[in-house]
Amino acid sequence: MKLRLGTRASVLARTQSGMVADSITEAAARRGVELEVELVMIRTEGDVNRQSLVGISQTGVFVNALRDALMAGVCDVIVHSLKDIPTAAHADLELAAIPAREDVRDALCTRGESLADLPQGARVGTGSPRRAAQIKALRPDLNVEGLRGNIDTRLGKLDDGLDAVVLAAAGLSRIGRSEAATQLLEPTEMLPAPGQGALAVEIMPDADPTWADAVRDLDDIATRQAVTAERALLGVLDAGCAAPVGAYATVKGGTLTLRSRVINGSGTLALNETSTGPASEANSLGRRTGFTLLGRGAARLMGGS
Repeated sequence: MKLRLGTRASVLARTQSGMVADSITEAAARRGVELEVELVMIRTEGDVNRQSLVGISQTGVFVNALRDALMAGVCDVIVHSLKDIPTAAHADLELAAIPAREDVRDALCTRGESLADLPQGARVGTGSPRRAAQIKALRPDLNVEGLRGNIDTRLGKLDDGLDAVVLAAAGLSRIGRSEAATQLLEPTEMLPAPGQGALAVEIMPDADPTWADAVRDLDDIATRQAVTAERALLGVLDAGCAAPVGAYATVKGGTLTLRSRVINGSGTLALNETSTGPASEANSLGRRTGFTLLGRGAARLMGGS
């Protein structure tokens, strides 16, 4: 049986999708089903439009074309970086699996300096307002600049005027470039984006269970609970993936701990909140935390500098 997996054409997207394809094949084999998974390249608005993501409806910019292809029957399965997906569930699609999460941390890439050792006024590149705000909070003297492009393009900016760039550790790991990270920034100093490090696998709800159940086998319950809380918080804040909002949930012994931060663009003001509760109530815990942050003035911080 042949399965078509829709993916963006970037090196990272193809690598991630290839990993999922291999996992689906293995899960199917355990069920006694022989599957051949081929990648189908889909171009998205985020790939075509070269302006800053901050200006082009960030949430869903890499997602909609893939979803359209799935619903049109161009492919059978699609893979996203979870943090790119709008927080509201898609009415016509099934989020069949959220595999075990990769490293959630942000990675500082320099020519050898740590964040503390960068010279005053050093130029740091990132396309994320969340990263930019938290870098400014840690080092107000640095100059943070916008950045677009694939991982290699961003790393290339270290030879083209920038002193540092900040990327997701998970992305570097998946394409075999972990050595490019000079320093991994712990969540205690830089909270990741909600869903960072996790992938999402979507299918049609009426997909053939012969292979669809193999896709569902990839789901990791602890990862799903953690990112559910993070994304529920983000949904209450009505903020996209590029908003200056950090959230990181962990699950241990059935208890979920959610740490969250909303920070203004200049990094001078931040709201921090930590919540705990049963992992089985991840969605309500995330929503409660979001409303707590709103009550403390989060909307003003998200819209301010």
